[in-house]
Amino acid sequence: MAQDRPRTAAKGSARGTYAVGDARRQKILDTAVEHFALWGFNASSLARIAAACEITQGGLLHHFRSKEDLLLSVLAQSEQHDVERLFSPPPESVAAHFATVVALAEDNARRPGIVRMFHTLVGEAANPAHPAHAYFRRRYARVLDHTVDLLTAGVARGELRPGTDCEAVGREILAVMDGLQIQWVLAPESVDMAARLRGFLDRLLRELSPQ
Repeated sequence: MAQDRPRTAAKGSARGTYAVGDARRQKILDTAVEHFALWGFNASSLARIAAACEITQGGLLHHFRSKEDLLLSVLAQSEQHDVERLFSPPPESVAAHFATVVALAEDNARRPGIVRMFHTLVGEAANPAHPAHAYFRRRYARVLDHTVDLLTAGVARGELRPGTDCEAVGREILAVMDGLQIQWVLAPESVDMAARLRGFLDRLLRELSPQ
């Protein structure tokens, strides 16, 4: 029995090491969000991010192979939050989907660093050579397809008028969401992003309703 104790301690020590590593990795991700939001990808440096985390650049590269790897990891973490909010569980109606979109806007208002970073990087990623260019193209295509599918299902259920151009409506919704986010990033104290989006979606639903 006495011989088992060192192994138990080792397991506990290993778990502690993993926890420290996970916490450090998360701190790097959170710090990278701040830097990418302020300076974009190109002007940010691993050295500054590492210094802000109080580790060496080599220590940072232990967790992320490169600045591109760090960028894509930051975007993947942010998207996971949105996927959990926006894509699951499937809404029972178009109105329920619109309510979920407004709830996502409310969440984003509590994550200003993420929203600033998103718009900084989207602007940069218009350049096809940018490491996030393919990511943003896939993201917009996926969100648009998801929105169009939900609107099409709404037409089939009789919630929306027959003949509704679901792709055009989906693109309009994405444009309004992004436009409100840009206005909010520039002047958060003067724009209630969620309230404005709710008003737009309510008007849109009334306009598209067959009643």
